[in-house]
This record gives sequence, structure tokens and C-alpha cells, in this order.
Amino acid sequence: MADIKELREKMARIATEARAKLAEVTDATPEARAAEIEREFDAMMADHDKLSARVERMEKAEKALRAGQEIDIEKRPTFEQRSAPAVDAGLVMDYRAAFAEMIAQGGDGYVDQEVRNVLREHRAQTAGTNSAGGYTVPTELAAFIEKSMIATGPMYDSALFTVINSTDGRTFNIPTVDDTSVTAVAHTEGGAVTDDGGSDVTLGQKSLGAYAFDTEWVRWSAELNADSILNMESLLGELLGERLGRIANSKLTTGSGSSDVEGIVTNSTAGKTAAATAAVTADEIIDLIHSVDPAYRNSPRTAIMMNDSTLAAVRKLKDGNGNYLWQMGNYQAGIPQNILGYNVVVNQAMDSLAAAKKVMLFGDMSKFYVRKVGAPSLYVARERFAPDYGILGYIRFDGVLTNTAAIKHLITAAS
Repeated sequence: MADIKELREKMARIATEARAKLAEVTDATPEARAAEIEREFDAMMADHDKLSARVERMEKAEKALRAGQEIDIEKRPTFEQRSAPAVDAGLVMDYRAAFAEMIAQGGDGYVDQEVRNVLREHRAQTAGTNSAGGYTVPTELAAFIEKSMIATGPMYDSALFTVINSTDGRTFNIPTVDDTSVTAVAHTEGGAVTDDGGSDVTLGQKSLGAYAFDTEWVRWSAELNADSILNMESLLGELLGERLGRIANSKLTTGSGSSDVEGIVTNSTAGKTAAATAAVTADEIIDLIHSVDPAYRNSPRTAIMMNDSTLAAVRKLKDGNGNYLWQMGNYQAGIPQNILGYNVVVNQAMDSLAAAKKVMLFGDMSKFYVRKVGAPSLYVARERFAPDYGILGYIRFDGVLTNTAAIKHLITAAS
């Protein structure tokens, strides 16, 4: 299997070849040939994006693995030692026996490497009995669901947005202040300083709630559980993790904010209106960037966000000197793709190019706050559906844009 470095080198080659391919189109190129070249370009970039997604998944998997290896075992709580069901030394330990051993010994820090390998291979979905008769998710599983959610969309990514983790769902208030329109005034020697309250600071407040979402119960039979070559708990756990990821990314992108999660697109302010209903120009992107104050344009988390189909159109745009706005970055050095020097974030929950659609965001993404209440959870019910099984995914979160001047959108023409 290719490693990350090899994949990045391949991405760089594809991007270079794609750019060279598109450069073949000139004013003298016949329309049919130009269309053929653009199709070839799109196919090459589709391969590029597949590799990019694969690299991203591999990097996040490595990050999760490193995080797991850094756990201080000495800080784990002490459990009463109990005997696990005996396992015949002549047999290969299966998932259920390994899981029983881990529970009996008080956690994966107290079992040998063989047990940890089995649990890791099968991605154990259960860790302890709860009062409802189901099994809640261990730390290792919560991290696995988090990885699936990040892969589903960018809105749960703490590297881009400001993330607040809380253990309960009580309303979380964030004080705000906008003093940008107020300045000092000239002072007259010996004169009385105005004291009428006209220059007092006005404070505001943004609130984060805790909206809950679930996947509904998904059931499977005891016969399927016993006969399938796949570990059904692991498979369904991964799929439900992706479902949670999709709802989180969608709501944090376009949620209404009215008895609902507030989406980053919904409460962004207008930065630029495009002249066309289904296209944007290079100049319009530049206008969007400069609609945001320089104070926010210089933040390390400032980025341009759009969905992939919009990015495909933007990749073909050139400035007045014939240079492409989109830059492939340096994959060997881990430098992401960018437009006019700003990182590009692909969010499939955003609208595609069509009439009156907010197709692009630009600004300081750290001004969007994501609140995570606890960890995304899976519950596996055995007694409730006996002899069959059931699995449920559950998540609580909210989002709020604390400063609407920091992130603005480009909207297409209405007609």
C-alpha cells in the first residue's frame, strides 16, 4: 500500500499535468477541442481529489493512533480485578472473548497485546453495561466516530473552527462587543470632557444550546450476527458514525438557527453578489475577499469555503495576466491548495452554482463556534430486541457565528 508521501507526490504530478493540459486552451483553440481538454482536465482533477481524500483519511487515522498511544495508563482508575471467561490457548482469540477480557480487567490498559490487537481489528462497539440494558461507547469508539464525522465534512474540525466541549447541555453564553465604529475625539486644552454616555461600550451576547440528533434504532438478527463474515456491530457502528457526521456537517453549515442549530452560511453577511445565476468570475472572488476587513483576512484560520462542484468551476478561472487563481499547493510539504493565497475548504453541504445561492464563504473561520456536548455515542441493545440486536447513534451540538463581519458570502444573481 502506498504511503502518504507517495500519494502526495502522485497528487503533485497529476496537478502539474492537469495545469499543463488546461494551458493548451487558447483563444485560437477550436471549441470542440477546448471542451475535450476541459473534460480531460476534470477527469484528472477527479483522480487528484480521490487521492487527496485518501491522504486526509490516512493522516487522521495516524493522528488518532498517536493520540491513543499518548494516553497515560497510570492515570486510569483502579478496577477490581475479576476473572474473565477462560480462553483455550490453542484457539485464536475471537472478538467476544477479547472484549470480555478487557471488561473483566478494567480496560485495555490492563490486558496483553493480543487482546488489544483483536479489539483494534474488530473496532469494538461496546464497553460496559448501562442502566437501560444497552452498552455505551468507550473512549476508543468515540474517537472512531469523531474521525468518521470529520471525514464527512469540515464543520466538526477543531483545527478550523473554535470548538467548545462541555459535559452538559445547559445554555452557554458568549459575550460579544463591536466597538469598531467608535473613535476617540479631539481634546481641547482646559476644556471639559464630554460625559453624556454617548461613547459608552455596548456589549452583546451569543448563545449556544444543545440540539440532539439520533440515527433511530437499526436492528439486525441473531442469525445474521452469528453467520455473517463481517462483524455487524463494527460495520453498523461505522455507518451510523457517518450518519451523525452528515447531520452535524449539514446543520452547522445551513441550519436555520430558529429552534435549530445555527449554520455558518445562514448567518453570514453578504459580501458580493455575482452577475450570473450559475457562474462566478475571478473579479467577483477578489471582491468577496476584500469585503472582509483586513483584520480578519490576516487570521491563520482565514479560508475560502465552497462545495466541490463550485471549486471545479473556480479552478478554471484566471486573473487578468492569465494566471490561475487556484494553486495546487505543495503536497510534499503539507501545504494545502489555495486561491489567492487563502486555504480552500471543501464543504459538500454548501449549495452548488444556481440562481440566488450562497455558493462561497470567505473569512476568519475561528469566529464560528461549535459546541460539542459530550462525545458522539453509540448504544447497542441486546436484551431489548432479544434474540436480535439493535444499535443507535446519538449526538448533541450547536453552532453560532459570533461576529458576522468576520465571515461573508458570495451569492449568485437571482435571475
